[in-house]
Amino acid sequence: MQLRHWLMVMMASFPFSLGASQSLADYHRVPGISGSVLSVGSDTLAGLTTLWAEAFNELYPNVNAQVQASGSSTAPPALTEETAQFGPMSRPMRLREIEAFERTHGYKPTELRIAIDAIGVFAHRDNPIEGLNFTELDQIFSVTLRCGATESINRWSQLGLDYSWAKRRMQLFGRNSVSGTYGYFKQTALCGGDFKAHVNQQPGSASVVQSVASSINALGYSGVGYRVSGVKLVPIARQGRDYVYPSHDNILSGEYPLSRYLYLYVNKHPGRPLMPLEREFVRFIFSKQGQDLVSKEGYLAISAEVARQELAKVGIK
Repeated sequence: MQLRHWLMVMMASFPFSLGASQSLADYHRVPGISGSVLSVGSDTLAGLTTLWAEAFNELYPNVNAQVQASGSSTAPPALTEETAQFGPMSRPMRLREIEAFERTHGYKPTELRIAIDAIGVFAHRDNPIEGLNFTELDQIFSVTLRCGATESINRWSQLGLDYSWAKRRMQLFGRNSVSGTYGYFKQTALCGGDFKAHVNQQPGSASVVQSVASSINALGYSGVGYRVSGVKLVPIARQGRDYVYPSHDNILSGEYPLSRYLYLYVNKHPGRPLMPLEREFVRFIFSKQGQDLVSKEGYLAISAEVARQELAKVGIK
């Protein structure tokens, strides 16, 4: 009953559907758009924001669109200091980040849900592990053991694997602390616990997966869209052995337990419209063309209803 209730909550939290981008409006070019667009923030969203910038530049050759992707924590100060118009983040802004923005501008930044992602747990492709639950992930990655665990796991042999390499210490990889993926995995899979000191923090999502591919006793977490041929995605359970693979359908249904929205933050004065260049970039993101690029990059497109809600936040019908 508890699991059923959780699934219903998850599904209500992610109102999207298969082929969501197909129901969105087409984007049509408008005259007179020029200037510079700068996006500063999430590395997880680096590929997607670059695709948006390139496609937008094709529509508007007089627009100079640039992307800087060093981590979600770089977005709030860039927006606060007005050194960027857009701040993509793979997590919601923290209260202190919102307060810092509000102290400067007198109003809060506007949060827009732009796509749906899932965090994958990656093992080497030759690793026979069938699945992991949150308690085991806590035992593997965390030093504080907050998910009901009583002892740490440092070797694959502790999970029942009987191979010579399984007796060696696990090599663990994850994102650095400026990443929203780091924060999400910590709060969700580790129940807020602290990472072990020997978890190798990587500056980018792709480097996590590439590192796992290089060693059979490695394990790491990153966005599912960064999968390469040398790794396998490990099915995950909140508890027990009812593992769920992060397939398209399982993420859409809310059954996969490490799903999340991805965000774009903008500086929108409540009494003024967006500048034309900013308005059109936002309109493009929530169009069929923009959300098709979401799917192309390996994420899940939002629904037309969510797009309508998000556009309304910035005064766009």
